[in-house]
Amino acid sequence: MALTGAIAAAAMGLATLPALQGLGLSALTLAIVLGIAAGNTFFPALAPATGSGVDFCKARLLRLGIVLYGFRVTFQEIAGVGWAGLAIDAVVVASVFGLATWLGTRWLKLDRETSMLIGAGSAICGAAAVMATEPVVRAQAHKVSVAVATVVVFGTVGMFAYPWLYPYLGLSEHAYGVYAGSTIHEVAQVVVAGRAVGETAASAAVIEKMLRVMLLAPFLLLLSSRVGAADGAARASKIVVPWFALGFVAVSGLNSLHLLPATAKAAIVQLDTVLLAMAMAALGLRTHVGAIKQAGAKPMLLAAILFGVLTVGGYALNVGAAKLFG
Repeated sequence: MALTGAIAAAAMGLATLPALQGLGLSALTLAIVLGIAAGNTFFPALAPATGSGVDFCKARLLRLGIVLYGFRVTFQEIAGVGWAGLAIDAVVVASVFGLATWLGTRWLKLDRETSMLIGAGSAICGAAAVMATEPVVRAQAHKVSVAVATVVVFGTVGMFAYPWLYPYLGLSEHAYGVYAGSTIHEVAQVVVAGRAVGETAASAAVIEKMLRVMLLAPFLLLLSSRVGAADGAARASKIVVPWFALGFVAVSGLNSLHLLPATAKAAIVQLDTVLLAMAMAALGLRTHVGAIKQAGAKPMLLAAILFGVLTVGGYALNVGAAKLFG
């Protein structure tokens, strides 16, 4: 935890430099960049002594940071995303997972478990969705590692590509946030992509992403019933409920009541930035170049196709929904 804290502190310090501010590099973006640099140089030697703390930051501190992110948004802003945002997420989850399963098994000749894991990670919330889907499809450990590698790689690409594309998309900050939240893989990556454009974009992106994450529970229930039916027997699989998403909603509700003094809220927001920066550093430390080799050609190709569908198809879906729902 001290290691991730040091990287986070360095990133937050660098983010105050005018030159980096002019490039739109936030503390969160810099934290993951520094983390990736460290993760592929000196971190492997420190991993035996620091690995458990890094993983704690990557998982628990990230979720706590997302819960506290609720102090940046209100129910009024959530209502601004509305039914259109929920409809977009539902279409993204159903279409991307269905396409992944079909392409993976029929065209690329991958096994069903790998195809489903990559599809779940791409469609919902990256590595967290892969981990949650594993007990439902009962996949082997190496298949989980491959799926996680693919979503980390393409989620990271999207995290940097989306802010760069923003000036050419013809979207408002709010619409860009909805687009990013509905199509980028990881919650952490959504936060970075949103913050790189602005606070309005970040709020809309996180709200949209939380709606998408909340679809994880019904998705797992439906998948469990389908997998059980396909195997000819019901399976009693552990269903992982994304409690941190529910916590985000609860904190947003508290924030909507405007009960906290401005100074207390500012302190919480600053703490949240520190927690998220530490989580970004941890995610970077665990992102290794070797993950691409580990994944192999076919899983990476499937993930690349899904990334293209999310980026291009998701953009068309968002523009169409904006016209339909006004």
